[in-house]
Amino acid sequence: MNATLSEATALTQALVKALGSQREVDLVLCPPFTALAKVGDLIRSSRISLGAQDLHWEAKGAYTGEISPLMLKDLGCRYCIIGHSERRQLMGETDPAVHRKLLAALQHGLTAILCVGETLETRQNGKTWSFVEGQLEKALEGVEPKQMATQVVIAYEPIWAIGTGHNATPAQAQEIQGAIRSWLAKRIGAALAQTLRIQYGGSVKPENAAEFMIQPDVDGALVGGASLDPKAFVSIVEAATQAKGTRCSTA
Repeated sequence: MNATLSEATALTQALVKALGSQREVDLVLCPPFTALAKVGDLIRSSRISLGAQDLHWEAKGAYTGEISPLMLKDLGCRYCIIGHSERRQLMGETDPAVHRKLLAALQHGLTAILCVGETLETRQNGKTWSFVEGQLEKALEGVEPKQMATQVVIAYEPIWAIGTGHNATPAQAQEIQGAIRSWLAKRIGAALAQTLRIQYGGSVKPENAAEFMIQPDVDGALVGGASLDPKAFVSIVEAATQAKGTRCSTA
């Protein structure tokens, strides 16, 4: 919930100027709903894609205040973030709701950026992987392997590493994201699991981006606060380019 329309316009213009023609990294901007149309217009002739921060699972109906997959597609969205930690923690979004939203996104041709991640208490109790595995199983139930590989991006965002003063290390990110890759391989096959992108999101900054990006199972970043600073975001993209080549970064 950042950036008025004028602020979003200025930010997008700066990013298009700096990154709009680059081909090494796939970029997705996910502004607030109020800025989707404007940002979509500004990036139309660039290589940057448009994404939304959330959606409702119904295409239309009496759901005041919600936004549907059809509305997002109409605005030019190709991606949608599903189950972000703030939606789960602050808005009470449940695993069944995340599942319904993900299926709706896929049904309407959107690529779902599925967020998973544990709290500090869960990690301290040694239940990190069982918790993340449960989120994956519930969210991806019934999704066909090929659709999962081509239409889903998984973003591991440890809640305890977001604005808490507790920083996740690249090794900790790799441990869980490697486990996610192994989990995927058992369900959709090793070849498809290698093509599915797994991002890291948890206070990614220019200072630490390269360390995360060189990890073998960190395919990109779900960038939070740093995306509000064009110079910082450009630096993160440069780190991704140098470390990985073609990967996916999302703001």
